[in-house]
Amino acid sequence: MTTDTEPRTTPYVIEWREGFGIGIPLVDQEHRHLFALVKSLNVDTVERTVDELLEYVVTHFTNEQALMERSRYPAFEQHLRLHEEFGASVADFLASGESWDEERVQKLRRFLNKWLIGHIMTHDLRFGRWYAEHRAHVAAVARTAPAPAAPVAASRPRGWFARLFGRG
Repeated sequence: MTTDTEPRTTPYVIEWREGFGIGIPLVDQEHRHLFALVKSLNVDTVERTVDELLEYVVTHFTNEQALMERSRYPAFEQHLRLHEEFGASVADFLASGESWDEERVQKLRRFLNKWLIGHIMTHDLRFGRWYAEHRAHVAAVARTAPAPAAPVAASRPRGWFARLFGRG
């Protein structure tokens, strides 16, 4: 049995579960990849993995926000603020200047997993349900809207979150 003062020896890992799905294939695929990146965090490769994770978070948030905007999701602005708050929290954590050790990696992994699960199971799921209920309307809007831009993954993400991490 470990005490609160002993370091945690077992990595804090949460695997993707189908119950985390929101019913939008692209979003679910990106969430699955985010879980895999968080799982792969370890002290030996943390800087490279964090860079990859941040790059992918920017891509995911950009894709998700574009889908919400195109579909005219009524809670888009609130959802955008949640993404921005997440970005600010991660930026604060990374700016602390602490060296990477197993305890700090576990702290980051715990934060990311808890945030992902909480966000997906409340806010993203709410969007997924809304999207499913309004799919016919969303399809009609898509038919009358101009052709969408190239997929975000193929281009360099821009915007507030990208600028926050020096990626814009």
